[in-house]
Amino acid sequence: MTPVRGGGIAVAIALILSACVAPTPTAPGSPLTPPSASTTAPPSTQPPTPTVKPTPTPEQLVRSFAQKTLAAMSLDEKVASLLMLHSPGSDVGQLRAFVESYRPGGLILMGDNVPANPGELAAIIPQLDLNPDLPMLVAIDQEGGTVRRIRSDVAAAAPQLQQLPVAATSEAFASRASLLETLAINVNFGIVADQTSDRSSFIFPRALGTSPGDSADRVAAAVAGESGHVLSTLKHFPGHGAMADDSHTSIPTSDVSRDTWRTTHAVPFERGIDAGAELVMFGHLRYSAVDAAPASLSAAWHTILREELGFTGITVTDDMLMLNDSGEAALADPVQNAVSALAAGTTMLLYVLPSDPASVGADPRGIVAGVVAAVADGRLSESSINEAALKLLVARRQLATGTL
Repeated sequence: MTPVRGGGIAVAIALILSACVAPTPTAPGSPLTPPSASTTAPPSTQPPTPTVKPTPTPEQLVRSFAQKTLAAMSLDEKVASLLMLHSPGSDVGQLRAFVESYRPGGLILMGDNVPANPGELAAIIPQLDLNPDLPMLVAIDQEGGTVRRIRSDVAAAAPQLQQLPVAATSEAFASRASLLETLAINVNFGIVADQTSDRSSFIFPRALGTSPGDSADRVAAAVAGESGHVLSTLKHFPGHGAMADDSHTSIPTSDVSRDTWRTTHAVPFERGIDAGAELVMFGHLRYSAVDAAPASLSAAWHTILREELGFTGITVTDDMLMLNDSGEAALADPVQNAVSALAAGTTMLLYVLPSDPASVGADPRGIVAGVVAAVADGRLSESSINEAALKLLVARRQLATGTL
């Protein structure tokens, strides 16, 4: 019998369809699992993406420069950099020789440093810097009125500013700070943050206010006026207004309690700090209820300034020779006074020296040697010297780069 052709076709179609059915999947990793694309792809030949380092900020560059400078300094050089000195006269050669001899971190200009034409200072001062990358702090007492080394400064001073609106204080200090800037002076010891209503007080004619609030308003305005021209200094911490006596010839003493101080004499300093003052000058003043030592030699007062009032800037003493002139036997040794001030936490020591520093027992080399000896015998830590020196190097570098 002849087979039916249609049945053969059906079988063929069935075979074809069975071949098209997908095989049952096998478990991954079994011998029948096809290799993945990742295991068969050739390795990448693209170079790795380079890591982009962030550009250092101006502040970081300044600090790095200061740290490298500090690392290269000897201990003697570090200590010398903590001194702000005065040398009489305006002869460039003599002043330059003085700076080369002692290598201080700063100079203070007194009246005897100001030529008949004060404008000449603009040419004199830059010639005194041994390293333009680290200019010295060049300071002056330019309060206005009775305390002004640049006599051409006729802007309003404390006696007038006590009576004028607060804005007048900002204008007056902007004017004198601008004048100092044109003369290459970068620090003004000019803002008296002491307050008193006692007209018999030594400091009354120089105080910007007669009450804590009035003084604080004018101190803050003075700082704002000086901003961008010079570094501002508040003086005389913790406040000369609590004592009537003159700290140039004695250690004025008050029994004002710390709580009373906090709500009165502290207020102008706190406002000045909040306004951005870069320096605070310590007075040789004794608040016996807080510490028997003068504030300039008191760790307690430095701690109060830093921790309670929040000051992080540069502290500087009033003229250290005033301690010798006080007549107190315990303060007769200039070297020990320097060690005590640094141990208390001050950043910079100020010396208004005569032409022969040895005549007052304060030859800068002797001061440096005495401080170095104190580090060697453990009375001072080298880390505290490094901290103070670095703070000053940072400020000086900021002055050079215009980043302060």
